[in-house]
Amino acid sequence: MRAEQLRHLPDETFADFQEAGLFRCLQPKRYGGYELDPSVLYHAVIEIGAVCGSTGWILGVIGVHNWHLALFPPQAQEDVWSENSGVQLSTSLAATGSVDPVDGGFRLHGRWSFSSGCDFCQWVVLGGIASPGDAGGPPDFRAFLLPRSDYEIEDNWRVTGLCGTGSKDIIVNNAFVPEYRTHSFLDAFRSVNPGLVVNAAPLYRLPFGLVFAYALASAAIGVASGALAAFREQQRNRINIRDRVPVSEDPFTQWRLAESAAEADAARDRMFRNFAEMARLAQAGKEIPLPFRARCRWDAGKAVDWSVRATDRLMMASGGRGIFLSNPIQRAWRDIHAMQAHAGNNLERAAAVFGRSEFGLPPTDIRF
Repeated sequence: MRAEQLRHLPDETFADFQEAGLFRCLQPKRYGGYELDPSVLYHAVIEIGAVCGSTGWILGVIGVHNWHLALFPPQAQEDVWSENSGVQLSTSLAATGSVDPVDGGFRLHGRWSFSSGCDFCQWVVLGGIASPGDAGGPPDFRAFLLPRSDYEIEDNWRVTGLCGTGSKDIIVNNAFVPEYRTHSFLDAFRSVNPGLVVNAAPLYRLPFGLVFAYALASAAIGVASGALAAFREQQRNRINIRDRVPVSEDPFTQWRLAESAAEADAARDRMFRNFAEMARLAQAGKEIPLPFRARCRWDAGKAVDWSVRATDRLMMASGGRGIFLSNPIQRAWRDIHAMQAHAGNNLERAAAVFGRSEFGLPPTDIRF
């Protein structure tokens, strides 16, 4: 696979996405975007992820970044898109670098990892914790928007899964970020994003954490669906070398196929059902209740878990041929486990969000 050899997407693949307008699905119309329902993007991610997990992952995460920028203050959007609305952004949202408040904004310094697709992007959004405004107040977790001139990319992406995503490290050395190029995650949780002043479409009132979470989940669903299709095709004409009986007639192989199909389909169906309800509420101008948001966050985590289980089962049922690098199932298996390792796909944290909500306890995690 060429993307794996390059350790990032081929230039022509990224160019095809640009030309087809796929990254514009969630971008504001005022900058040439389509303002589509996120489920349209997720459908595309699933279809592409079924063929290549790395490519589906890049489409999902970078496609969502154009939605995220629409939540920033209007001047930040103008900085990025005023001259070229086709400019793309990568992210690294874990607060691993240092952030120091200064007059008019912040100074950033340090290293941020796992910035997928950064080679193709001219801006980056980094997560960080700024000092709280009041003594003893909660941490001020924000996203900081930086141009390509303010950071370096370290080529350290040598991994076993999602090899083609080019998720390299971002190095920042004392870069100044003006206040207006930041976005508060607390504002996102409360759905009071400053970008709503100019981007009033219902799309931009959807919960921040869920739009991101389902971009990741849709890539995992795509990988599981691709593994299922490959397994079905491979086993259709395979003969068991021990008893010369067609493998397709083996009831255990049939069970593994059926179980994996059920899990992949359940993950897909629940995701689209949840977003249909969120879209209905947003279009009606209604608030999306926190208990429902908590359930959707759990469903996103569970969609990844089901996708991993389905792919694992198919890999184990593939026999010795499954480990050959020419077999797409082994790549699906490596990619799905790399996806599961992403902090946003942590099943236990998603369960805690849902469980606390079910017991009527206040949220301790605002990423939903």
